[in-house]
Amino acid sequence: MNAEELRKLQAPLKARYKEHPQTAKQTFRAEGTLLQDRPACRIETRFGRIDAGLHPAAGGDGTDACSGDMLLESLVACAGVTLNSVATAMSIPFRSAKVIVEGDGDFRGTLGTDKEVPVGVTDIRIRFEIDSDASDEQLATLLKLTERYCVIFQTLRSPPRMVASLERATPGRGER
Repeated sequence: MNAEELRKLQAPLKARYKEHPQTAKQTFRAEGTLLQDRPACRIETRFGRIDAGLHPAAGGDGTDACSGDMLLESLVACAGVTLNSVATAMSIPFRSAKVIVEGDGDFRGTLGTDKEVPVGVTDIRIRFEIDSDASDEQLATLLKLTERYCVIFQTLRSPPRMVASLERATPGRGER
């Protein structure tokens, strides 16, 4: 896809969102069912089933996906698509490009062995490796715009309000 094809693809969406801003608002949704044979959660996605379970550092055997890895994979996916789209819009060709994300966490927090240690991923690094003839200035702009428009990057940078609730399931409305 080239810049003109991308603009043509997105132009009707941009026009609609300008004229009817409410149509730009979307609700993302995911759902999982807890498994009873092990501490895991089954997520049915449009692209297949994923069982998420304990990371080996928390007692898992490594056969289930780890939600921490999935978080970083989500960032890789979003940043990769965003970088590709921005490069296309800027007409910056590349021979290859790669996104590498690393995140640090301390499982003493997760396992409750040290109350002073935070639970979760505390530091995330994202690196793009690109083989391109673009100038340093173009690549700096590419990085800046990728950061600006990457949904997951911005969500992690400025976390959304979070609310948790627990409700009793209605009897008979179990798994289908």
